Amino acid sequence: MDNNVVLAVCGALQASGVATLRFNFRGAGGSEGEYANGSGEADDARAAVALLRARLDHAEITLTGYSFGAMVALLAGHDDDGISRLVAIAPPVAMFDLAFLKACNRPKLFVSGDRDQYCPLATLEAQLAGVAEPKTVVHLAGADHFFYGHEAALARAVAAFVTEQASS
Repeated sequence: MDNNVVLAVCGALQASGVATLRFNFRGAGGSEGEYANGSGEADDARAAVALLRARLDHAEITLTGYSFGAMVALLAGHDDDGISRLVAIAPPVAMFDLAFLKACNRPKLFVSGDRDQYCPLATLEAQLAGVAEPKTVVHLAGADHFFYGHEAALARAVAAFVTEQASS
Protein backbone atom coordinates (compact mmCIF):
# COMPACT_ATOMS: atom_id res chain seq x y z
CA MET A 1 0.00 0.00 0.00
CA ASP A 2 2.91 2.34 0.63
CA ASN A 3 5.32 1.31 -2.13
CA ASN A 4 6.62 3.49 -4.95
CA VAL A 5 4.18 2.13 -7.55
CA VAL A 6 1.00 2.51 -5.51
CA LEU A 7 1.97 5.95 -4.23
CA ALA A 8 2.86 7.22 -7.73
CA VAL A 9 -0.36 5.94 -9.28
CA CYS A 10 -2.53 7.25 -6.43
CA GLY A 11 -0.83 10.62 -6.64
CA ALA A 12 -1.41 10.89 -10.39
CA LEU A 13 -5.05 9.85 -10.08
CA GLN A 14 -5.66 12.33 -7.27
CA ALA A 15 -3.99 15.09 -9.31
CA SER A 16 -6.41 14.18 -12.12
CA GLY A 17 -9.39 14.63 -9.79
CA VAL A 18 -10.01 10.93 -9.20
CA ALA A 19 -10.89 9.84 -5.65
CA THR A 20 -8.67 6.99 -4.48
CA LEU A 21 -8.70 4.42 -1.69
CA ARG A 22 -5.61 2.42 -0.71
CA PHE A 23 -5.79 -0.50 1.69
CA ASN A 24 -3.81 -3.51 2.88
CA PHE A 25 -5.04 -7.03 2.34
CA ARG A 26 -5.65 -9.24 5.34
CA GLY A 27 -2.44 -10.00 7.17
CA ALA A 28 -0.45 -7.26 5.41
CA GLY A 29 0.92 -4.28 7.28
CA GLY A 30 -1.27 -3.61 10.29
CA SER A 31 -4.27 -5.53 8.92
CA GLU A 32 -5.72 -8.44 10.83
CA GLY A 33 -6.16 -11.89 9.36
CA GLU A 34 -4.00 -14.22 7.34
CA TYR A 35 -3.13 -14.68 3.69
CA ALA A 36 -6.00 -16.46 1.92
CA ASN A 37 -4.57 -17.55 -1.47
CA GLY A 38 -6.14 -14.68 -3.40
CA SER A 39 -9.80 -15.49 -2.80
CA GLY A 40 -9.88 -13.90 0.63
CA GLU A 41 -7.93 -10.94 -0.68
CA ALA A 42 -10.51 -10.55 -3.48
CA ASP A 43 -13.14 -10.43 -0.73
CA ASP A 44 -11.07 -7.68 0.92
CA ALA A 45 -11.08 -5.74 -2.36
CA ARG A 46 -14.84 -6.19 -2.72
CA ALA A 47 -15.32 -4.89 0.84
CA ALA A 48 -13.14 -1.86 0.04
CA VAL A 49 -15.21 -1.18 -3.10
CA ALA A 50 -18.42 -1.45 -1.04
CA LEU A 51 -17.02 1.09 1.43
CA LEU A 52 -16.06 3.43 -1.39
CA ARG A 53 -19.52 3.13 -2.96
CA ALA A 54 -21.20 3.86 0.38
CA ARG A 55 -19.05 6.93 1.03
CA LEU A 56 -19.01 8.43 -2.45
CA ASP A 57 -22.22 7.17 -4.03
CA HIS A 58 -20.15 7.19 -7.19
CA ALA A 59 -21.03 5.18 -10.30
CA GLU A 60 -17.56 5.15 -11.90
CA ILE A 61 -15.19 2.82 -10.06
CA THR A 62 -11.87 1.60 -11.38
CA LEU A 63 -10.29 -1.30 -9.53
CA THR A 64 -6.51 -1.04 -9.77
CA GLY A 65 -3.81 -3.30 -8.39
CA TYR A 66 -0.08 -3.84 -8.57
CA SER A 67 1.66 -7.23 -8.69
CA PHE A 68 -0.34 -9.70 -6.55
CA GLY A 69 -2.78 -6.83 -6.04
CA ALA A 70 -3.30 -6.71 -9.82
CA MET A 71 -4.46 -10.32 -9.79
CA VAL A 72 -6.71 -9.58 -6.83
CA ALA A 73 -8.20 -6.53 -8.58
CA LEU A 74 -8.90 -8.61 -11.69
CA LEU A 75 -10.43 -11.43 -9.64
CA ALA A 76 -12.57 -9.08 -7.58
CA GLY A 77 -13.74 -6.90 -10.45
CA HIS A 78 -14.03 -9.04 -13.56
CA ASP A 79 -17.62 -10.06 -12.83
CA ASP A 80 -18.80 -7.07 -10.76
CA ASP A 81 -21.16 -4.93 -12.83
CA GLY A 82 -20.44 -2.00 -10.49
CA ILE A 83 -16.81 -1.87 -11.60
CA SER A 84 -16.37 0.36 -14.65
CA ARG A 85 -12.82 -0.61 -15.55
CA LEU A 86 -9.81 -2.60 -14.37
CA VAL A 87 -6.12 -1.75 -14.20
CA ALA A 88 -3.50 -4.46 -13.68
CA ILE A 89 0.03 -3.22 -13.10
CA ALA A 90 2.65 -5.97 -13.46
CA PRO A 91 0.28 -8.88 -12.89
CA PRO A 92 2.50 -11.86 -12.00
CA VAL A 93 1.45 -13.97 -14.97
CA ALA A 94 4.44 -16.23 -14.43
CA MET A 95 2.47 -17.59 -11.44
CA PHE A 96 -1.19 -16.86 -12.31
CA ASP A 97 -3.46 -17.41 -15.30
CA LEU A 98 -5.72 -14.75 -16.84
CA ALA A 99 -8.15 -17.23 -18.45
CA PHE A 100 -10.95 -16.07 -16.13
CA LEU A 101 -11.00 -12.80 -18.11
CA LYS A 102 -12.14 -14.41 -21.37
CA ALA A 103 -15.67 -12.99 -20.96
CA CYS A 104 -14.82 -9.76 -19.10
CA ASN A 105 -16.03 -6.99 -21.41
CA ARG A 106 -15.21 -3.96 -19.27
CA PRO A 107 -12.18 -1.86 -20.28
CA LYS A 108 -8.89 -3.25 -18.98
CA LEU A 109 -5.40 -1.78 -18.83
CA PHE A 110 -2.34 -3.99 -18.40
CA VAL A 111 0.98 -2.27 -17.67
CA SER A 112 4.29 -4.09 -17.56
CA GLY A 113 7.97 -3.40 -17.85
CA ASP A 114 9.99 -5.13 -20.52
CA ARG A 115 12.39 -6.42 -17.84
CA ASP A 116 9.77 -7.79 -15.45
CA GLN A 117 10.69 -11.26 -14.24
CA TYR A 118 7.21 -11.91 -12.78
CA CYS A 119 5.27 -10.49 -15.72
CA PRO A 120 7.38 -11.48 -18.74
CA LEU A 121 6.15 -9.79 -21.91
CA ALA A 122 5.90 -13.04 -23.88
CA THR A 123 3.83 -14.70 -21.16
CA LEU A 124 1.62 -11.66 -20.73
CA GLU A 125 1.00 -11.35 -24.48
CA ALA A 126 0.22 -15.07 -24.77
CA GLN A 127 -2.28 -14.90 -21.92
CA LEU A 128 -3.84 -11.67 -23.19
CA ALA A 129 -4.67 -13.42 -26.47
CA GLY A 130 -7.47 -15.17 -24.57
CA VAL A 131 -8.69 -12.05 -22.72
CA ALA A 132 -11.82 -10.31 -23.98
CA GLU A 133 -11.71 -6.84 -25.50
CA PRO A 134 -11.54 -4.03 -24.73
CA LYS A 135 -8.01 -4.20 -23.42
CA THR A 136 -5.06 -1.87 -23.59
CA VAL A 137 -1.47 -2.92 -23.02
CA VAL A 138 1.36 -0.55 -22.10
CA HIS A 139 4.96 -1.81 -21.98
CA LEU A 140 7.50 0.45 -20.31
CA ALA A 141 10.97 0.06 -21.79
CA GLY A 142 13.68 -0.56 -19.21
CA ALA A 143 11.28 -1.15 -16.32
CA ASP A 144 11.39 -4.25 -14.16
CA HIS A 145 8.72 -5.47 -11.75
CA PHE A 146 9.37 -2.66 -9.28
CA PHE A 147 9.31 0.25 -11.78
CA TYR A 148 12.10 2.16 -10.00
CA GLY A 149 12.85 5.22 -12.10
CA HIS A 150 9.72 4.63 -14.20
CA GLU A 151 7.07 5.67 -11.68
CA ALA A 152 6.14 8.88 -13.51
CA ALA A 153 5.60 7.15 -16.86
CA LEU A 154 3.61 4.40 -15.17
CA ALA A 155 1.45 6.90 -13.27
CA ARG A 156 0.79 8.94 -16.44
CA ALA A 157 -0.31 5.83 -18.34
CA VAL A 158 -2.74 4.77 -15.61
CA ALA A 159 -4.16 8.27 -15.06
CA ALA A 160 -4.63 8.77 -18.82
CA PHE A 161 -6.46 5.45 -19.15
CA VAL A 162 -8.75 6.12 -16.18
CA THR A 163 -9.60 9.71 -17.13
CA GLU A 164 -10.07 8.93 -20.84
CA GLN A 165 -12.36 6.01 -20.01
CA ALA A 166 -14.33 8.10 -17.51
CA SER A 167 -14.97 10.83 -20.07
CA SER A 168 -16.12 8.46 -22.83
